[in-house]
Amino acid sequence: MQSNNPLNRIPPVTRNVLIAIVVMFIAQQVLGGPNSGYFIQRYFALFPIGSDYFYPWQLLTYALLHGNLMHLFLNGFAIWMFGSQIEHYWGEKRYSIFIIVCIIGSGIANALLSNAPAIGISGAVYGLLVAYGMMWPNHTIQLLLPPIPMKAKYFVMLFAGIALFSSINPRNDGIAHIAHLGGAITGFLMIQYWRKKPPFKW
Repeated sequence: MQSNNPLNRIPPVTRNVLIAIVVMFIAQQVLGGPNSGYFIQRYFALFPIGSDYFYPWQLLTYALLHGNLMHLFLNGFAIWMFGSQIEHYWGEKRYSIFIIVCIIGSGIANALLSNAPAIGISGAVYGLLVAYGMMWPNHTIQLLLPPIPMKAKYFVMLFAGIALFSSINPRNDGIAHIAHLGGAITGFLMIQYWRKKPPFKW
């Protein structure tokens, strides 16, 4: 008998990632008092390497935290939209490796090159965008803002370009642009490695 639960239609790794970031966001709200809220941010957000607040596990845990509901929704929507198709294509194992490596690669970039702490799974989302654009470059994506269709390859180039420009010209906008760029580059390198193409050609 087929379940009517819509969550069961989402592939397992993508589903578990979505559940994890939602549960952690709820925990942030419930435990958002002066002491417990400080504990979550202090030990689970990603701080610059070399600071007194940095711990190695933050290279993973920062991805589970989000600043507000819109931040959570946009990342969750992108993971569902792009991650589901990629997981169906790759399978659970390769997809899991890709997500984890993009989170760590994005985190390392931000922790080394930025003086600001970071939260959110956006870096892995950028890795997924790059993967999607490389595998299905001519698929049409319907943007939310602005509501226009765009081929995946142009969509990826647009967002990667914004991340690069914003990283070179940093603004105090509260967005971890370096983490976004780090996730995009990590995703690109992973695809190239699996394809045995430059810079990994042998």
